[in-house]
Amino acid sequence: MPPGSESQSVAATAVTVVTGQRFEIAASPETVETAIVGASRGSIMQLAWFTEAATGRSVAINPLHVVALEAIEGATPATSSPG
Repeated sequence: MPPGSESQSVAATAVTVVTGQRFEIAASPETVETAIVGASRGSIMQLAWFTEAATGRSVAINPLHVVALEAIEGATPATSSPG
């Protein structure tokens, strides 16, 4: 990996639900898993809220419908701040 390339990529996770729809979430797989598990242990119909990596829009996912998580390498953030 070229020097400095680590700062150009962000942690992202693909979440696949039972319908086959896939959401690319701007968070690490561990963070996404923790949110999904927390929502599933919460009140009835509690949703896990995330930010989509490409668009920055908020999405709510029913934790009972998640079938797979996949780490995405080299994802680009929806917005970037000067650093």
